[in-house]
Amino acid sequence: MKKIAIFASGSGTNFQAILDEVKAGKLSAEIELLVCDRPGAYSIKRANSEGILPFVFSAKEYVSKEDYETEILQKLKELEVDYVVLAGYMRLIGPTLLKAYEGRIINIHPSLLPAFPGKDAIGQALNANVSVSGVTIHFVDEGMDTGPIIAQESVLLSEGETLESLQAKIHEVEHKLYPAVLQSLINRD
Repeated sequence: MKKIAIFASGSGTNFQAILDEVKAGKLSAEIELLVCDRPGAYSIKRANSEGILPFVFSAKEYVSKEDYETEILQKLKELEVDYVVLAGYMRLIGPTLLKAYEGRIINIHPSLLPAFPGKDAIGQALNANVSVSGVTIHFVDEGMDTGPIIAQESVLLSEGETLESLQAKIHEVEHKLYPAVLQSLINRD
C-alpha cells in the first residue's frame, strides 16, 4: 500500500474523488496528509471529517518558499509518503520538494497540455473558442504545467458552452481519470 499526500488549495473535489476510490478499495493507497496553503479552504474540512491529518499554512508567514517547503518535506518524511498528488494546488513546487520527490509528484490540469497552461485554463479554452479541451495528468517539474504527460482525456465543448457547464464536464473526467492514473502508477512500482 503506497502512502500519498494530497496538496489542495480549494474545495478539494479531486481530493474527495481520490478519497472515495481509496475507501472503495479501488485505489491501493493511504492518504496520509493533506497540505493546504489556504486556511479556511473546504478541503481542510473534508480531511478533518475523514481523520486525515491536515497541514495548513500561509505562505506569507514564511520568509521563503524554501522555508515552508522544508517544513512540508519534514512532515512527508515523518509519514513516509511515497507520492505527492497535487489536486488543485495553486502554487508552483520549488526545488526543495522537487529534488526530494523527483518523479513522484503528480499534477492534474484542466486542459489538454501544452494548450492553456497556468491559471484559468477552462476560461482560456472558452475564450479561444476551441471545440475540444480536456484533462491532463502529468509529472511535475520546475516549470508551470510543463512536466512529462502521463495521461490525457478529451472533453468536447457544446454550442453555447458556459464556464460552469465546461467546469462540470472537466470535473467529471478528472474525478474518474485521476484515481485510475494514480492506481496505474502504483501498479508499476
